[in-house]
Amino acid sequence: MIARAFLSAALPLGVAIAALSATPDEAAASEKDKRFFSTVEGEWSGPGEIVAGKYKGTRFTCNFKGATPNGKVGMSLDGGCRVGLFTQKMSAKVEHSGRKGYRGSFMDGSKGEGLDVIGGNVNGRKVTLTLNRNQLNGAMLANLPDDNTMHVTVSVKVASQMVPVIGMNLKRVDTRTVGAISRD
Repeated sequence: MIARAFLSAALPLGVAIAALSATPDEAAASEKDKRFFSTVEGEWSGPGEIVAGKYKGTRFTCNFKGATPNGKVGMSLDGGCRVGLFTQKMSAKVEHSGRKGYRGSFMDGSKGEGLDVIGGNVNGRKVTLTLNRNQLNGAMLANLPDDNTMHVTVSVKVASQMVPVIGMNLKRVDTRTVGAISRD
Protein backbone atom coordinates (compact mmCIF):
# COMPACT_ATOMS: atom_id res chain seq x y z
CA MET A 1 0.00 0.00 0.00
CA ILE A 2 2.76 2.49 0.91
CA ALA A 3 4.76 1.74 -2.25
CA ARG A 4 1.55 1.98 -4.32
CA ALA A 5 0.67 5.26 -2.64
CA PHE A 6 4.06 6.68 -3.58
CA LEU A 7 3.99 5.26 -7.10
CA SER A 8 0.42 6.45 -7.60
CA ALA A 9 0.75 9.79 -5.88
CA ALA A 10 4.32 11.02 -5.49
CA LEU A 11 5.57 10.44 -9.03
CA PRO A 12 3.55 13.22 -10.61
CA LEU A 13 5.28 15.39 -8.23
CA GLY A 14 8.16 15.25 -10.81
CA VAL A 15 7.59 18.96 -10.51
CA ALA A 16 8.23 19.95 -6.89
CA ILE A 17 6.24 22.69 -5.24
CA ALA A 18 7.25 24.43 -2.07
CA ALA A 19 6.07 26.44 0.91
CA LEU A 20 7.17 29.99 1.63
CA SER A 21 8.07 31.10 5.10
CA ALA A 22 6.28 34.23 6.21
CA THR A 23 8.99 36.85 5.85
CA PRO A 24 8.89 40.60 5.24
CA ASP A 25 10.14 39.83 1.72
CA GLU A 26 7.30 37.40 0.96
CA ALA A 27 6.30 39.24 -2.22
CA ALA A 28 9.82 38.90 -3.64
CA ALA A 29 9.84 35.22 -2.70
CA SER A 30 6.55 34.78 -4.57
CA GLU A 31 8.09 36.32 -7.70
CA LYS A 32 11.07 33.95 -7.42
CA ASP A 33 8.68 31.03 -6.99
CA LYS A 34 6.63 32.16 -10.03
CA ARG A 35 9.82 32.16 -12.11
CA PHE A 36 10.72 28.70 -10.81
CA PHE A 37 7.28 27.31 -11.66
CA SER A 38 7.44 28.81 -15.15
CA THR A 39 10.61 26.77 -15.81
CA VAL A 40 8.78 23.53 -15.03
CA GLU A 41 5.74 24.29 -17.19
CA GLY A 42 5.45 22.16 -20.28
CA GLU A 43 5.88 18.51 -21.17
CA TRP A 44 8.32 16.16 -19.42
CA SER A 45 9.16 12.50 -19.99
CA GLY A 46 11.64 10.02 -18.61
CA PRO A 47 12.50 6.88 -16.68
CA GLY A 48 12.25 6.20 -13.00
CA GLU A 49 12.88 3.40 -10.56
CA ILE A 50 11.73 2.29 -7.13
CA VAL A 51 15.03 2.04 -5.23
CA ALA A 52 13.89 0.64 -1.87
CA GLY A 53 11.14 -1.44 -0.32
CA LYS A 54 8.99 -4.32 -1.52
CA TYR A 55 8.99 -3.15 -5.15
CA LYS A 56 12.72 -2.31 -5.31
CA GLY A 57 14.04 -2.52 -8.87
CA THR A 58 10.68 -1.75 -10.52
CA ARG A 59 11.31 0.55 -13.49
CA PHE A 60 8.74 2.83 -15.06
CA THR A 61 8.43 5.64 -17.60
CA CYS A 62 6.46 8.83 -16.96
CA ASN A 63 4.95 11.58 -19.10
CA PHE A 64 3.67 14.79 -17.50
CA LYS A 65 2.24 18.12 -18.59
CA GLY A 66 2.78 20.98 -16.14
CA ALA A 67 0.80 24.21 -15.99
CA THR A 68 0.59 27.25 -13.75
CA PRO A 69 -2.83 28.21 -12.31
CA ASN A 70 -4.03 31.54 -13.71
CA GLY A 71 -3.24 34.40 -11.34
CA LYS A 72 -1.86 32.09 -8.63
CA VAL A 73 1.53 30.87 -7.49
CA GLY A 74 1.69 27.11 -7.84
CA MET A 75 1.46 24.29 -10.30
CA SER A 76 -0.75 21.53 -11.64
CA LEU A 77 0.46 18.34 -13.31
CA ASP A 78 -1.38 15.75 -15.34
CA GLY A 79 -0.12 12.61 -16.98
CA GLY A 80 0.82 9.09 -16.07
CA CYS A 81 3.51 6.50 -15.45
CA ARG A 82 3.81 3.21 -17.28
CA VAL A 83 5.14 -0.11 -15.96
CA GLY A 84 5.13 -2.67 -18.78
CA LEU A 85 1.66 -2.65 -20.31
CA PHE A 86 0.01 -0.88 -17.36
CA THR A 87 -0.36 2.89 -17.03
CA GLN A 88 -1.33 4.73 -13.83
CA LYS A 89 -2.92 8.17 -14.37
CA MET A 90 -1.26 10.86 -12.28
CA SER A 91 -2.37 14.32 -11.19
CA ALA A 92 -1.15 16.89 -8.73
CA LYS A 93 -2.22 20.36 -7.73
CA VAL A 94 -0.40 22.73 -5.38
CA GLU A 95 -1.05 26.42 -4.77
CA HIS A 96 0.21 29.12 -2.46
CA SER A 97 -2.21 29.56 0.42
CA GLY A 98 -1.10 32.72 2.19
CA ARG A 99 0.76 32.41 5.47
CA LYS A 100 0.24 28.65 5.44
CA GLY A 101 2.62 28.37 2.45
CA TYR A 102 1.89 25.82 -0.24
CA ARG A 103 -0.79 23.21 0.21
CA GLY A 104 -1.98 20.60 -2.17
CA SER A 105 -2.70 17.04 -3.03
CA PHE A 106 -1.50 14.28 -5.27
CA MET A 107 -4.26 12.20 -6.77
CA ASP A 108 -7.04 12.48 -4.21
CA GLY A 109 -4.83 13.41 -1.23
CA SER A 110 -4.45 11.46 2.00
CA LYS A 111 -8.22 11.10 2.37
CA GLY A 112 -8.08 8.80 -0.66
CA GLU A 113 -5.05 6.87 -1.90
CA GLY A 114 -2.78 9.89 -2.42
CA LEU A 115 -0.58 12.23 -0.42
CA ASP A 116 -0.87 15.75 0.96
CA VAL A 117 1.76 18.46 0.49
CA ILE A 118 2.07 20.15 3.86
CA GLY A 119 5.15 22.36 3.40
CA GLY A 120 8.53 22.85 1.78
CA ASN A 121 10.82 25.46 0.24
CA VAL A 122 12.30 26.69 -3.03
CA ASN A 123 16.04 27.25 -3.06
CA GLY A 124 17.35 28.40 -6.43
CA ARG A 125 16.79 25.56 -8.90
CA LYS A 126 15.85 23.05 -6.19
CA VAL A 127 12.57 22.44 -4.42
CA THR A 128 12.00 20.32 -1.33
CA LEU A 129 8.47 19.32 -0.32
CA THR A 130 7.16 17.80 2.88
CA LEU A 131 4.70 14.97 2.19
CA ASN A 132 2.22 13.30 4.53
CA ARG A 133 -0.27 10.46 4.53
CA ASN A 134 -1.64 9.44 7.93
CA GLN A 135 1.42 8.20 9.89
CA LEU A 136 3.70 8.23 6.83
CA ASN A 137 6.02 11.23 6.50
CA GLY A 138 8.27 11.90 3.54
CA ALA A 139 9.93 14.45 1.33
CA MET A 140 10.54 15.05 -2.32
CA LEU A 141 13.49 16.87 -3.81
CA ALA A 142 13.40 18.12 -7.39
CA ASN A 143 16.53 19.57 -8.91
CA LEU A 144 16.58 21.37 -12.27
CA PRO A 145 20.28 21.48 -13.23
CA ASP A 146 19.24 23.16 -16.52
CA ASP A 147 16.01 24.20 -18.25
CA ASN A 148 15.58 20.81 -19.93
CA THR A 149 16.45 18.33 -17.14
CA MET A 150 14.72 17.48 -13.86
CA HIS A 151 15.95 14.96 -11.26
CA VAL A 152 13.39 13.88 -8.66
CA THR A 153 13.93 11.86 -5.47
CA VAL A 154 11.14 10.81 -3.10
CA SER A 155 12.14 9.68 0.39
CA VAL A 156 10.24 8.37 3.42
CA LYS A 157 11.10 8.75 7.07
CA VAL A 158 12.02 5.45 8.75
CA ALA A 159 12.75 5.91 12.47
CA SER A 160 14.78 9.16 12.40
CA GLN A 161 16.31 8.70 8.95
CA MET A 162 15.11 9.71 5.46
CA VAL A 163 15.36 6.74 3.06
CA PRO A 164 15.16 7.33 -0.73
CA VAL A 165 12.46 5.14 -2.32
CA ILE A 166 11.88 6.59 -5.82
CA GLY A 167 14.17 8.29 -8.32
CA MET A 168 13.28 9.84 -11.69
CA ASN A 169 15.23 11.56 -14.47
CA LEU A 170 12.94 13.65 -16.68
CA LYS A 171 13.73 15.53 -19.88
CA ARG A 172 11.75 18.33 -21.49
CA VAL A 173 9.95 17.09 -24.60
CA ASP A 174 7.92 20.15 -25.63
CA THR A 175 8.87 22.97 -27.99
CA ARG A 176 8.28 25.96 -25.77
CA THR A 177 10.65 28.89 -25.27
CA VAL A 178 12.88 28.51 -22.21
CA GLY A 179 14.52 31.72 -21.05
CA ALA A 180 16.00 33.45 -24.11
CA ILE A 181 16.43 30.20 -26.03
CA SER A 182 13.71 29.13 -28.43
CA ARG A 183 13.37 25.36 -28.82
CA ASP A 184 12.25 24.21 -32.28
